[in-house]
Amino acid sequence: MKLVEAIVKPFKLEEIKDALLEIGVQGMTVSEVKGFGRQKGHKETYRGQEYTIEFVPKVKIEVAVTDAQVSRVIEAITSAARTGSIGDGKIFVRELTDVVRIRTGETGESAL
Repeated sequence: MKLVEAIVKPFKLEEIKDALLEIGVQGMTVSEVKGFGRQKGHKETYRGQEYTIEFVPKVKIEVAVTDAQVSRVIEAITSAARTGSIGDGKIFVRELTDVVRIRTGETGESAL
């Protein structure tokens, strides 16, 4: 089992959610986060004053999937999140050693 984490632009969330539902992903966790990568923030002007926004608002999507689903999940997220410009985001894949469904006590892949 794997935990797929994607950090993407907030306005792409609905497209990504729809793409994941389309391939059969049944659940996800979404968090609002801030950060920067190569773009190192950006400058904005407000009432004639220029200021730097160092941490850019992003959305973090976490999806626990079976090993067989990983490549399809990555492809769905990548195609839905891509704008072609700097700051499209990153996808991280981590190993999951176990999952427990609290309500039923199921463990492993059956708990996904």
